[in-house]
Amino acid sequence: MNLHPHLAAAAAESARIARTAEDRLTGDRLAAPTPCAEMDTRTLLNHWVLYSAYGLEKRARREPLPEEWPSRDFVAEPGWADAYAVQLDRAVGAWADPAAWEGDIELGEGYAQPASEIAGMLLMELVLHGWDAAKATGQEPAFPQDTAEAVLSLVERYAGVYREYDGFAVPVPVPVGAPALERALALSGRDPGWTP
Repeated sequence: MNLHPHLAAAAAESARIARTAEDRLTGDRLAAPTPCAEMDTRTLLNHWVLYSAYGLEKRARREPLPEEWPSRDFVAEPGWADAYAVQLDRAVGAWADPAAWEGDIELGEGYAQPASEIAGMLLMELVLHGWDAAKATGQEPAFPQDTAEAVLSLVERYAGVYREYDGFAVPVPVPVGAPALERALALSGRDPGWTP
């Protein structure tokens, strides 16, 4: 599966979601709940920005994330959504280099995975947490159908492993014939009908 077009499409929609989210984050909205029960809106957005944009580029370039970045409050910075969109463009550009897809990517402590698998995991990060961010800020995400289908395929492949490490929750039932994105969400343990 050629994932680069899906990374580009997911990044474009994620940038749109972030810009709308920034416009809506007033008052105590950052403390509001999200579809990820363990994260409030601020925590979710910071996680999403860090790993789906900065982490996406760093993985392609085989560079570590700076140690202080996981505690950085991206959404407290003025213009964070525009900065996120710029970083997404940089990240997608990094994966446009064929060399980014070659070989393995070191994940630390002598553990590595093929670059294509890492790209797939980061695509799930973009779309699943992008959906979380959209729903937490009162939006309806609009990821392309073929990208949703690609993500469903990836979730089906990795759900068991993610669940072992508490990355995914128990699957949620969905109707037969539900759209690909809803099925991917449900298999990852998210309720496609979640509302704040």
